[in-house]
Amino acid sequence: MNTDTKNNLLRTLLFTPANHERRVTKALGLDADAVILDLEDAVANSEKVSARQDAIAAIKSGSRSKIYVRVNALDTQWTLGDLQAVVGTGLYGVVLPKVQGPEDIETIDWLLATLERERGLKIGSIDLLPIIETAKGFTNLNKIFIDHRYRSSNEYQRVKRFTFGAGDFCNDVGMLWTSNERELDVVRNACIVTARAANLEAPIDTVWIHLKDHEGLEKSVVRSLNLGFQGRLCIHPDQVGITNQVFTPTADEVLRAQKIVDSFFEAEKKGLAAIQVDGMFVDYPILYRAQKTLAIHQAISANSR
Repeated sequence: MNTDTKNNLLRTLLFTPANHERRVTKALGLDADAVILDLEDAVANSEKVSARQDAIAAIKSGSRSKIYVRVNALDTQWTLGDLQAVVGTGLYGVVLPKVQGPEDIETIDWLLATLERERGLKIGSIDLLPIIETAKGFTNLNKIFIDHRYRSSNEYQRVKRFTFGAGDFCNDVGMLWTSNERELDVVRNACIVTARAANLEAPIDTVWIHLKDHEGLEKSVVRSLNLGFQGRLCIHPDQVGITNQVFTPTADEVLRAQKIVDSFFEAEKKGLAAIQVDGMFVDYPILYRAQKTLAIHQAISANSR
């Protein structure tokens, strides 16, 4: 598992249509941890080819943002052309929609490695973020992420995390996507457990489609945090601040985590591994959670400089 929290911190990944220059410029100027230039659902079929040039321009803009491109799904006529257009210096990663099985990732991994080699990039340097958003993909979670390893060699790990897309998933299975999202529990829980079993980073949760309901967004993001997700996909600039805030430890949480770590290490010197801190039982699992909170805080602080 990649534990370089500073480089891999992804609380917010903001989608923007690649062919809408004003939205792209705004997205790249926000505090999202990553921006996803969309060549798939947000771009009409008639604009798919020309939108690649817009994505290239954004990638070459010199933005400090981590830039991903969501290419079109493998069962379309555009995937290869998308990759050939955008792979190059400045591209942080590729988002692959509608992943159905391990063969999908094998194909994209091979294509990316080939393009990296041809273009003088380090093999494995471009991140691959798969989206699970079909019944088949969900059913194959274990095959995709646990039973199969995506390394062309031991030198890189292309897939470090994955994400879930509720819109397409609900359409695929005929499920009604309600505002309380209880119907998504089984999928979200499976994503968390699968990621851990596969020794991947915590997954990224789906979008919130009720753009004016900021209170609902906050509740949904808190739920994602509590379930164990590391971040959320965002589809509107207004969602970035709320989501970042929820996934950022508060000052009180940081102080408490530091107190737990300090107190535990003092007790450990005396041969104790189970103590109380302000009336709370603390053992190694609680210590590890506190250390994770401090690591996230340090990564956010470092990335904001």
